[in-house]
Amino acid sequence: MNRRQLADFLRTRRERIAPADVGLPVGPRRRTPGLRREEVAQLAYISTEYYTRLEQARAPHPSREVLAQLARALRLSDVERDHLHHLAGTPPGPASGPSREVRRSIVDLLERLPASAALVMSATYEVIAWNALAAALMEDFSTLGRRNRNLVRRTFLGPHPQGGRLYGVSDAEEFSRTSVQHLRVTAARYPDDPEVRALVGELLAGSEEFARLWADHEVAARPTLCKTFDHPAVGRIAVNCDVLDIADRDQRVVIYTATPGSASEEALRLLSVIGTQRMDVPG
Repeated sequence: MNRRQLADFLRTRRERIAPADVGLPVGPRRRTPGLRREEVAQLAYISTEYYTRLEQARAPHPSREVLAQLARALRLSDVERDHLHHLAGTPPGPASGPSREVRRSIVDLLERLPASAALVMSATYEVIAWNALAAALMEDFSTLGRRNRNLVRRTFLGPHPQGGRLYGVSDAEEFSRTSVQHLRVTAARYPDDPEVRALVGELLAGSEEFARLWADHEVAARPTLCKTFDHPAVGRIAVNCDVLDIADRDQRVVIYTATPGSASEEALRLLSVIGTQRMDVPG
């Protein structure tokens, strides 16, 4: 274990993460670049004292579980995760939890689809990347913390912005079933991940509907080929829904497109101009 290099590596990774990247407020008194030590400790589910000792090169050998939690909290790439394990004197193993890091090429792809609403979801249905039209069609995810960017949690625990249906979608019941089926597969794939376990436990405790669907043990989700959004500014928008799997990251790219020449295509074009601004007039 190389305590000094491990300490320096943790500090530099911490300082590069903006609070907004993990759903934390900046605050008027923030002087530390990036995240504070206590914030990293909270995200990694370890004590602030222990994390501080790690950055001071005074801590004992961290366990594999702690290293996995630190890698997730600091949003490390696969290469950085392996480096962290080597610095700690523990050969890296397979990832213990779903990846939240989106490849730069995928982010660029979203931006190159200006006529389509596109986003990336993690294996737990957290929206981790999106383009401008997706924000206009659904909501401005940049204003939400990680908790409220999780579409499974929003579906079963609320709040619902469109009268009880998340984003006013036409396939709300089908989405509920599909998301539970996918989450069950994720829970089996990452049995030791504390975030996955906590999410499932929260949903089981807070939603009778989720508990009922979870008890079915269904894992064969059917693809959704089209759906309709009921948007508060431009009305109903019918879209085709295509999902592309990113196998090495266990992520999915969701792309919504309208039929060429349709009224929905015109509505999406209008949304691309409106963006995320509100169209209601104050009284």
